[in-house]
Amino acid sequence: MPKRSTKKDSKVKKSTTSKKSGTGGKKKKDLKKKVKVGRGVTISKAQERKLERKPGSSNTGEYAGVSPANFAGRSGGASPYSFPINTRRRAISALARAHFAPDPEGIKRAVYKKFPDLNPKNKKGKK
Repeated sequence: MPKRSTKKDSKVKKSTTSKKSGTGGKKKKDLKKKVKVGRGVTISKAQERKLERKPGSSNTGEYAGVSPANFAGRSGGASPYSFPINTRRRAISALARAHFAPDPEGIKRAVYKKFPDLNPKNKKGKK
């Protein structure tokens, strides 16, 4: 028969696990590090985490090589470094994920301003 665990065994397991997972204060040190979130823009890790908590902003910091002018997040109420629209493919992706932003219409406006051909209202019917 399998051995039953007792309360004593579970306490021992918890204490050894907590010792192994201890960070020793490294979290505070990591929060002071600077991270690149856009071309020419660096912010602290703490600021990045704060921006990531905003609705629709989970990908903040994922596109460090994109110019800050090529993000649609700010116009949609999300983090200013989310919803990249520097390429047509990323603009289409931003349109598809605009519903995650607090103001999806703002994302759409920014995309349609940069890529007018993606706007369904501008497309003409085939003859």
